[in-house]
Amino acid sequence: MRHVLSLFDLSSEEIRRVLEISSDLKSKLNAGNRPGLLEHQVMGLLFEKPSLRTRVSFETLIRQLGGSALFLGEDVGWGKREPLCDFMPILTSYLDVLVIRAKSHQQVVESTEFSKCPIINGLTDVSHPCQALADILTIQELAGGLSDVSIAYLGDANNVTYSLAVACSKLNIPLRIGAPEKYQFDPSFINQLNEAAGSTIISQTSDAVAAATNAAFVYTDVWTSMGQETESKQRLSDLADYQVNQDIMNATRDGAKFLHCLPARRGEEVTSEVIDSPQSAIIQQANNRLHAQKGLVVWLLNEASKDNE
Repeated sequence: MRHVLSLFDLSSEEIRRVLEISSDLKSKLNAGNRPGLLEHQVMGLLFEKPSLRTRVSFETLIRQLGGSALFLGEDVGWGKREPLCDFMPILTSYLDVLVIRAKSHQQVVESTEFSKCPIINGLTDVSHPCQALADILTIQELAGGLSDVSIAYLGDANNVTYSLAVACSKLNIPLRIGAPEKYQFDPSFINQLNEAAGSTIISQTSDAVAAATNAAFVYTDVWTSMGQETESKQRLSDLADYQVNQDIMNATRDGAKFLHCLPARRGEEVTSEVIDSPQSAIIQQANNRLHAQKGLVVWLLNEASKDNE
């Protein structure tokens, strides 16, 4: 049984297969075709954190493909009423797939030890693999492929950046992270990714303009994530020089696009001038959460599960 807690759980070939399925099902949906690939399948959504894109996209995709979803909030008592070794086997015995959106990545890892069905990480403090799949699908669509693109990520190297970096390493996409040193990844993580890629695909710099220079895509995320509210004032000060504004976009290659996983805090990590400009691809990127996750779930339940029988 396969789980997807990070993109380390997928090979390069498997990521490309997920994207292939995603593109095919997106084309079918646009043509009015909703194949019943997940007919009678039941998806559980176990969420500790609030959500717009993750919840709605997963609930929508399972219904479009013939299945159903159960949203599981605080009322199920996860981590409160009974130990994980009792809770998780019972819950997952009812389901075909479980999506978890949790505060602690380790808690999701531990859940796989007791699970009776595949688990997908819908966001943790460490990793956000579904977002990265949507990001790459968007880049592939906008660039017409992945062979001649480069990405600049400006701001805090967080869970979104982590998954994007893993995806770029596996797909040979150059990624430059621009952030103050204390907001960068540990060099050992970058070395691990580059060794796996066989070349220096991922790099970090404290120079925001240098990171953005000649990039085909500029990506950012909020500087203060959920649970970091007490650090907000310090983060605003530390990251002020890494705002994506028109000066940053002017350093990119002609035709460069702006990406953001949303929600955005306009005037902090990005200006309204950029996020509302023709260079912004945030709506297409957000919409692709539905399609990328559709590809992931279909691959996980209809292909990966058969490979392990």
